[in-house]
Amino acid sequence: MGLISLLQSNPLAFVIVALALVLSLTVHEFAHAYVADRLGDRTPRSYGRVTLNPVKHLDPIGTLLILFVGFGFARPVPINPRNLGRWGVLWATAAGPLSNLVIALVCGLLLATLPFSPILSVVLITVLSVNVVLAVFNLLPIPLLDGSRILGSLVPSLGRSLAQFEAQPFSFVIVMVFIYLASAPIGQLIGRVQRWVLTTVGA
Repeated sequence: MGLISLLQSNPLAFVIVALALVLSLTVHEFAHAYVADRLGDRTPRSYGRVTLNPVKHLDPIGTLLILFVGFGFARPVPINPRNLGRWGVLWATAAGPLSNLVIALVCGLLLATLPFSPILSVVLITVLSVNVVLAVFNLLPIPLLDGSRILGSLVPSLGRSLAQFEAQPFSFVIVMVFIYLASAPIGQLIGRVQRWVLTTVGA
C-alpha cells in the first residue's frame, strides 16, 4: 500500500513518513557519495552527488513507486571501482545502510532520554523505523541491493556473477518478485533489528 492511501486517511502521518523517507534516502545516498569521494573516487562529485540536497538523490520513478506501491528507491550513486579498489568499493557501499543504522540508533537514544512528547515520539519512532527498514533491506545479499555489492567485494568471483545477473534486462523484475515472495521473513528480520536498536539504547 502506497503513501497516497495514507495521505487520504491521515495527512499528518503522510507528511511525517514522507519527510522521514526523504531524509533517510538522502543521507543514505550522500553517505555512499561522501565515502567514495573521500577514498579517492571523484565520480560522485562529478555528478553532483556529494550533497545533502534531496533533489540530487531522489529518483522520479522510485518516488512514484513509494507513493503508489509503498516500495521504491533513490537514484544510485555512480562510482568507479577502478578508483576505489576492492575494499574501497566495500566501504563506499556499506556507508549507505550504516548511515541509516546510525540514524536509527540516534532516534532510539533520543526516545530514551528526552521528555515524553506525543508528536516528537511519533516523529522519532517513524524516522527510526524507516531507517531500520532501509538498513536491513539494503544489507540483504540480493542483486541490485547494497548487500550484494558488499558480498561481491568480499568474494570477487561471486561479485562478477552478480554483476552479470544485474546486467540482464529482466533482473529488476525478478528481484522485485523475489522480495515480494520473501516479504514475511524480511519483515520479521526488520522487526528483530528494530527491537535490538530500542533495547541497545534503553528506549
